Amino acid sequence: MSQENLTFEDFKLNRQLLNAIEDMGWTKTTEIQQKAIPLVLSGSDLVGVAQTGTGKTAAYTLPLLRKLNYAEIDHPRALILAPTKELIIQVKGQIEQLSKYTDLRCVALYGGIGAKAQIEEIKKGVDIIIATPGRFMEIYLKGELVTKQIKTMIMDEADRLMDMGFMPQIRKILEVMPTKRQNLLFSATFPARVEVLAGEFLDFPKRIEVTPQATAATTITQTVYHTDNFRTKINLLLHLLTNPALTKVIVFVNSKAIADNIQHFLERKSEGGARAIHSNKGQNARINAIRTFESGELRVLVATDVSARGIDIQDVSHVINFEVPMVYEEYIHRIGRTGRAFKEGIAMTFATKAEELQLKKIEEVIHEEITVAKIPSEVAVPPTPKEELIAMARKFDDAKKLADPTFKGAFHEKKQRVDPKKKITKKK
Repeated sequence: MSQENLTFEDFKLNRQLLNAIEDMGWTKTTEIQQKAIPLVLSGSDLVGVAQTGTGKTAAYTLPLLRKLNYAEIDHPRALILAPTKELIIQVKGQIEQLSKYTDLRCVALYGGIGAKAQIEEIKKGVDIIIATPGRFMEIYLKGELVTKQIKTMIMDEADRLMDMGFMPQIRKILEVMPTKRQNLLFSATFPARVEVLAGEFLDFPKRIEVTPQATAATTITQTVYHTDNFRTKINLLLHLLTNPALTKVIVFVNSKAIADNIQHFLERKSEGGARAIHSNKGQNARINAIRTFESGELRVLVATDVSARGIDIQDVSHVINFEVPMVYEEYIHRIGRTGRAFKEGIAMTFATKAEELQLKKIEEVIHEEITVAKIPSEVAVPPTPKEELIAMARKFDDAKKLADPTFKGAFHEKKQRVDPKKKITKKK
């Protein structure tokens, strides 16, 4: 049987898992699952490079649950590290669904709330820990975590773990892990910093890459609108939302302030509701916003990159990059919120002249040119205020400096010239 035709039955999973898979309505295996599950079951260390929305969570959770099989001891036997609480909640939810016919126990550890309740959960007995590196080390240093039984360690979204500066905590975690264990690393992109992490973390790993590195899913149609200014972007967004085909939309921005501004604007001007999620929002507010969006009661979710990381919501019809992401690889993660699980999706990006350099870099990273769409004639294009022109010029300079550290833009600090003919007299 060819690898493409593998079913979940072919992976020799136990009946409890197969019954749970059936309950979830999964009928097809994805490419990352077809390649990863047999390797994980064989005990190999693994690097998996796969876009979001390709089924990579199940690619490591299914073989992990098969190996753990049932609860044995009170201390954790597996550790999954992830960058954000949203991703941790998503992974925990999937593990709970897949292990519903077993007695395996899973505990999620993340910041934003007190550690006391999480410690109480650990004390009840746990098989799988899913954690942010910071919260894991915090509880470990309190003496509330025993690591000697951990036989499997997984890092999910390793590129984002690096972007968020978790390397120091990860190195500390590696110091307290048993040396004999299976290691798995999954990432949507594989830049140099992740390669360094893989070298420290894995022993002679197998590597699988389900698509060329840092490419967008073929199920996603990508377009870019070249816009003059912020107000034009707002007008364009409002116009696009008049189209009923935009049923479930995530709008990505680079800052919390812009997220709040867009939410307030859409609440007044657009039907279907809008909520913003970012790090200043309380945990319950963020979870409620995501659940309301997932259920279809909310049409638009406005998100910063960190807050939206790990969102796994079916049937997101459109992703709109209101601003071009500063981290180029983040573009892949953003648009990967749509076009998931073999379905088609649409990703649109709004770019000013100040963001064109970033856009060109993204096209280099994804190895394709994004189709340019024309702004509809109904969309008002107001003149750009002087303050915004200055801010855009600074942004352009910053982007140039990022690409070329020797670049001197319009806003670089000028050294005061001294006329050598003029005598400098010292005050007595």
